[in-house]
Amino acid sequence: MTELLPLIPESWDVKKPLIIAGPCSAETEEQVISTAKDLAANGIKIFRAGIWKPRTKPGGFEGIGEEGLAWLMRVKEETGMKTATEVATHAHVEAAAKADVDMFWIGARTSANPFMMQEIADAIQAVGAQDKPVLVKNPVNPDLELWIGALLRLYNAGVRHLGAIHRGFSAYGKHLYRNLPQWRIPIELRRRYPNLPIISDPSHMGGKRELVGPLSQMALDMGFDGLIIESHCDPDCAWSDKGQQVSPDVLNFILSTLVMRNENVTTENLTLLRQEIDRLDNEIIETLAKRMEVSRDIGQYKKEHHMPILQAQRYDTILSSRVKLAQEMGIGGEFMRIVYSAIHEESVRQQIDVFNQHN
Repeated sequence: MTELLPLIPESWDVKKPLIIAGPCSAETEEQVISTAKDLAANGIKIFRAGIWKPRTKPGGFEGIGEEGLAWLMRVKEETGMKTATEVATHAHVEAAAKADVDMFWIGARTSANPFMMQEIADAIQAVGAQDKPVLVKNPVNPDLELWIGALLRLYNAGVRHLGAIHRGFSAYGKHLYRNLPQWRIPIELRRRYPNLPIISDPSHMGGKRELVGPLSQMALDMGFDGLIIESHCDPDCAWSDKGQQVSPDVLNFILSTLVMRNENVTTENLTLLRQEIDRLDNEIIETLAKRMEVSRDIGQYKKEHHMPILQAQRYDTILSSRVKLAQEMGIGGEFMRIVYSAIHEESVRQQIDVFNQHN
């Protein structure tokens, strides 16, 4: 993706950070128009609404369908806003393009399926919609390569106004967030493709309206390029995802409280601190190398005494004690679990190499 154009054409006259807002679902014409007018009055330039809604189980509201596209056209006519909707099939792309929807986004379930992504890419090419901005949500599972693959399929189809949406990743069990942020994944995407815009979706990430503001600030602090937020004229009566939607007035308040970081400030004064980080990183690597030497010695002892490599009880003890110590020192417990899981995996690999060596 070396020849990307700006996500938003200059003619749209949209300021940074990019803000896309609107209801989870287009429910009624009155609801769509009312929400759009309130958002437009607060300066929002791009209106989002789901026309087709993928549901986990049958029986739920699966979107109003093509009827809602006429409502989006009315939004454009009466407010001057650009419009955006999710597409998941060739038929969706064809219908949305015919209704002159300005922007498409690809959902998390769709981006996880290469067959569906190729169908959408082919459809965009077939209807001549390559000049429209297209945003791709991260797959439901934390797989960066799958996310990049989805983006590349669109790029190869000629889409150049291309961006990514970070909406978090599904996880089993109860958590603070509906979808875990796992910030390291979009950060790695930014490292590989520094010119690719990344938009944050705090609505789906948090799953609760009270988390929209804090997550929005986190995303801006990370240097992300914008936000896509669900906003409904009457959130508590929404037909889908009502708990994570905010009213236009609340959205306006959230946006007014966000701190925009200055990307043009020189980093010269950080030189000494960065040198200290480099020194500490070198110490960490040297210490890890010494630790792996000890792991190999342990592997040699286990081999000579016919002991199994994996000692589950020992690992559980190490993990719990290291996590507790880290938390006492102000380091996140989940972070330390990830770190020690990786260290343990490498330690086991080192011992396997010892076992495979011939005497």
